Amino acid sequence: MKLNIALLAGDGIGPEVVDQAVKVSDAIAAKYDHEITWKPALTGAAAIDAVGEPYPDETHEICASADAVLFGAIGHPRFDNDPSAKVRPEQGLLKMRQKLGLFANVRPTFTFPSLIDKSPLKRERIEGTDLIILRELTGGIYFGERGRKDDNHTAFDTMTYQRFEIERLAKKGFEMAMKRSKKLCCVDKANVLESSRLWRETVQAMEKDYPEVEVSYEFVDATAMRLIQWPKGYDVIITANLFGDILTDEASVISGSMGLMPSSSVGSKVSLYEPIHGSYPQAAGKDIANPLATVLSAAMLFEDLELTKEAEEIRRVVNKSLAEGIVTEDLAEGGKSYKTSEVGDWLAKNI
Repeated sequence: MKLNIALLAGDGIGPEVVDQAVKVSDAIAAKYDHEITWKPALTGAAAIDAVGEPYPDETHEICASADAVLFGAIGHPRFDNDPSAKVRPEQGLLKMRQKLGLFANVRPTFTFPSLIDKSPLKRERIEGTDLIILRELTGGIYFGERGRKDDNHTAFDTMTYQRFEIERLAKKGFEMAMKRSKKLCCVDKANVLESSRLWRETVQAMEKDYPEVEVSYEFVDATAMRLIQWPKGYDVIITANLFGDILTDEASVISGSMGLMPSSSVGSKVSLYEPIHGSYPQAAGKDIANPLATVLSAAMLFEDLELTKEAEEIRRVVNKSLAEGIVTEDLAEGGKSYKTSEVGDWLAKNI
């Protein structure tokens, strides 16, 4: 198969971890007789520095015409520490989601057998966890009306949802549940928020179309507690943008490291694949960042393109690297650690 993949390395450790995912993907392509054409493009702080815009039109054209997008990370401290900055790297991510129609963020959470005791949570609570959080990406409070009034003494952000935005995310959630354990949990705050009441009534109306799926409804604060107490009780979770942003980072603790969890952002056309961690600027250029989340994101990319054997091969070699201690310093715990590039080389060689 010929694959055309947009490559958005981004900021901080993004270029380093993306490089390792490229090594692994190229090794897969060589083994399974595929041809990958990588098309690099600028985004984030790197794009602001080059052209003054965090998601340039040229980058959008490359992404829109690709089979998939492999993405690193966005963010830089000089923008984080400047509340008055008018142009920010993160604006590029929001713009990309909107322009590419990436309405659903798919965040799997699972455990690795060789790392089960490195999680801050007890083995008996997390062993066997395998859940997916589906976060709505292009609506809600991040895109609602906002502003200041009363001479800047009052600020407001508005959470707005349209029924079709909820329906398309819920449809994907139901479809995922049908392929898994046929359990779906809608997470909201319907006891307080009108937008959450629209979420709940929309999902309830869709239940009849998926009679095999067991549907439950929970308030977000209760879910935040139960994710830590009983993560094995969940299979597919669907939720709004803000709630999903918080819950997915909380769930990443279960695996023991944010450097291990992949994700995808899917739409009606092209989809984007990225690690859940940020740009980690303190480690940029030091060749110490954990590349496994980005490598596993590449596995999700292959799987969504119906290249299942290729995806399984990547996961197999990642598990082997963890079991044999071929890991970066964040997982070494005082033992021998490997550089980012060395882990990538090892994975590619073992493929």
